[in-house]
Amino acid sequence: MAKTKNVKPAENISSEQELKSSLDFTRSRSDQFAVIITEAFGSITFLLVCVIFFTCWIIGNLGFFSVKPFDPFPFPVLDMIVSIFAIILSVSVLINQNRQGRIDKIKQQVEFEVNVRAENEITKILTMLHEIHLHLGLGTKKDQELEEMKTTTDIKLIHKALDEQESGNTLAPDNE
Repeated sequence: MAKTKNVKPAENISSEQELKSSLDFTRSRSDQFAVIITEAFGSITFLLVCVIFFTCWIIGNLGFFSVKPFDPFPFPVLDMIVSIFAIILSVSVLINQNRQGRIDKIKQQVEFEVNVRAENEITKILTMLHEIHLHLGLGTKKDQELEEMKTTTDIKLIHKALDEQESGNTLAPDNE
């Protein structure tokens, strides 16, 4: 994947260093293999090939074409092949689910980071707008809501609260 390049103001460099995720999701060889397997096994073409193969196998082994069956009814060799194939498909589904989980986690982190940046920008704009308002000498009453909106969001406090909530959820018994 191509790297995404962002132009960053000098004052954001320290906050950039605190960011945990990256827009650059590089895939390992196992990820590339999982994508290939998923794309191959998850297609209608693959389904049709399987149906044709199994149909030919069954018809060929029922003795309709005066050919000696190599896997007579109840088709034990076909059963073994299908069982092994089912194991391979199940494992490939699990691998793909793990990969998708990692991708979803990265997407959530990026979304959170974008929201934090937007929050910081909005806070800065509100502060500047309030300063302009004061500079122009416009009468202002004490607005508690505005003062709360102008305070910077403490990301470390949010992370700490989330960590505590997660650890509380894993330790709490399940009452379902």
